[in-house]
Amino acid sequence: MAKAIEIKRFSYKYPDGTIALSDINLSIEEKQKVVLIGPNGAGKSTLMLAMAGFAKGEGEIIVNGLKVEKKNLKKIRTVIGCCFENPDDQLFMPTLFDDVAFGPLNMGFNTEQVKIRVAQALRTVGMEAMAEKAPHHLSAGQKRAAAIATVLSMSPDIIALDEPDGSLDPRNREKLVALLKNLPQTLIIATCNMNFAAAIGDRAVLVDKGRIIADGEAKEIMFDTKLMAEYGLEMPAMVNDTSEL
Repeated sequence: MAKAIEIKRFSYKYPDGTIALSDINLSIEEKQKVVLIGPNGAGKSTLMLAMAGFAKGEGEIIVNGLKVEKKNLKKIRTVIGCCFENPDDQLFMPTLFDDVAFGPLNMGFNTEQVKIRVAQALRTVGMEAMAEKAPHHLSAGQKRAAAIATVLSMSPDIIALDEPDGSLDPRNREKLVALLKNLPQTLIIATCNMNFAAAIGDRAVLVDKGRIIADGEAKEIMFDTKLMAEYGLEMPAMVNDTSEL
């Protein structure tokens, strides 16, 4: 299967010299659903930012055949859509329609094409009836869905989500799981919630102190009692649905 992302010996330091990522080697296939797990401060978010060219370090990152470098960033950021930990960072326009239309407009689509893309994205996340609503009036769960819609409207091949389940009640978390499991894109999710990760991920990559500790079949890694205990993570519940998320 074709590679969506290839990372070769990538390292990144914060401006103060602190090492955030060290010698990362990672290859993600198209259509995979990958969960980045690990304790807070492990480097998961920084790794996702690096994939989209927001964190420039040493080494090589290739996204859909494009090397992550200045001349390719505009194209790469249409290929990989990022949802940040706080959805308010992506919802800043007067209406939800305007927020979801922002990306396609900047990609050069005409008015009719934008309307079609917005309608389709909002329909996918179940919010087509809220197009004219002000984003700051949305609930936490609705804001999460709306932020995902702003990415879907650009039709990316890869979607990267940073702690998308944060602040969600169980019902909205279930809805989010159902939405993400049905998306056809390559999916990369950073989360500390092992139940949430186990419900979505085909593959898990355990990160700690800026290094990849383990990489493999999701449930095999997350049900490794010794591994989870060593890195301060809870094992997921043995569930077949999302009722215990």
